[in-house]
Amino acid sequence: MLVARDRNKLTYDFVTGRGPVSAGQLARHLLPVLAPDVILVSDGAKAYGGFARQAGITHESVNVQGGERVREAVHIQNVNGWHGRFKTWLRRFNGVASRYLANYTGWQRVLDAAVLTAPSHWLRVGVAPDRHGSGRC
Repeated sequence: MLVARDRNKLTYDFVTGRGPVSAGQLARHLLPVLAPDVILVSDGAKAYGGFARQAGITHESVNVQGGERVREAVHIQNVNGWHGRFKTWLRRFNGVASRYLANYTGWQRVLDAAVLTAPSHWLRVGVAPDRHGSGRC
């Protein structure tokens, strides 16, 4: 899972497959959604630095392995919080198939946004036709 989240709680999530994320995967997923003047903050994984250099994006990393959590305004707590809420929510399902992971992250985005607060909102989402016209969300 690759999660990008800004200070306004705008969240993008991407299923990248197994193993560490690569600079190519970062470019494929993040370039379309990041503003050119963004400051990318990440953990110490090397792919982020390579991606940022290639994309001409300012990059700051937090050495989580070394115990660093926050350095002034530089931190990854928004992403860590999202991951924590997502993992807690997933526990109720006793494991999920990785091929459905994008569906589960979609539900997490809806729950995290807290915009569906009334039963009528949930009903509207539940019966709204998807782009294929199947009526499923």
